[in-house]
Amino acid sequence: MKLKEMKAGARGEVVGFTISDPAYRQKLLRMGLTRNAEFTVVRKAPFGGPIEIEIKGFRLVLRSREADAFEVGEK
Repeated sequence: MKLKEMKAGARGEVVGFTISDPAYRQKLLRMGLTRNAEFTVVRKAPFGGPIEIEIKGFRLVLRSREADAFEVGEK
């Protein structure tokens, strides 16, 4: 499942990555998007805009491209 498919208030966890660029993957890992990391979708902008999540005690806003770079599962 993709992050943009989740609704505001939903809880989930990072399952894996769908990108092959190692530098970009490292960027996501440094932001706390590690495998099995739990998060909550705080809010979503309309029309495919940014998505705000709360992960590991802080809030992170992801662009659509960043949100598509990993697979998530609902909790």
